Amino acid sequence: MKVLLVGDIVGSPGRACFKRVAQQLLQSGEVHAIIANAENAAAGSGITLAVANELFTAGATLITLGDHTWGQKGFDAQIGGEKRIVRPANFPEGAPGAIAAVAQTALGPIGVVSVVGQVFMASANNPFQAVDRALAQLPGNIPVFVDVHAEATSEKIAMGYYLDGRVTAVFGTHTHVQTSDATLLEQGTAYITDVGMTGPIKSVIGRQIAPVLKKFTTGLSSRFEVASGPTKLEGAIVTLERGSKFPTAIEAVRYTFED
Repeated sequence: MKVLLVGDIVGSPGRACFKRVAQQLLQSGEVHAIIANAENAAAGSGITLAVANELFTAGATLITLGDHTWGQKGFDAQIGGEKRIVRPANFPEGAPGAIAAVAQTALGPIGVVSVVGQVFMASANNPFQAVDRALAQLPGNIPVFVDVHAEATSEKIAMGYYLDGRVTAVFGTHTHVQTSDATLLEQGTAYITDVGMTGPIKSVIGRQIAPVLKKFTTGLSSRFEVASGPTKLEGAIVTLERGSKFPTAIEAVRYTFED
């Protein structure tokens, strides 16, 4: 069984790239399920139910979110109607949406949980305590994937060791920059600090370059629109034997398109 973990999908270019890669890999049998971070999928910030359905139709099995979960007006009223989407488990108590989800695949069920980091990010509850509560909602004998949507590499690495031997994979998102440390930890859990980004290549983490440079060089803010042009999908493929909870391999992947 091969599960593709997809880095932050950014705007319509990211969605188009995701559709292209997902359909290719699913139809060829190269992967059997896809977990995608889509917190930037709608105009670069947040998601809508319509965008989520577009990604599910394109091949997503489960969707994770992050600090921009509520970036689109009205999504708080929509999220409860889609059980294949998980918002970070350490959002304040009472926030709508599922904190754990299970989806059926042709090769058996898989589960997913998401948390956001506390370091260099907006205020959130303790992710280590929250992940335990979320995992308690899932069956203990199925493959479970944990998305750590965090800024600090140290926080992501710590979560990997915290969950080693308890979940199938811990994968980082949020920085939009793929790391080269995909590995199997000592107790069997697959780990990568950040799977990267799905969206425009010639950009500053998915945004047009000029407005970002203006902000950095002058301190003046302007609207950061999603960039265009060549695209890439970055992620990782986790391989495990059917019926097993622990993987045999994890490999970072990147697919690029000039057209």
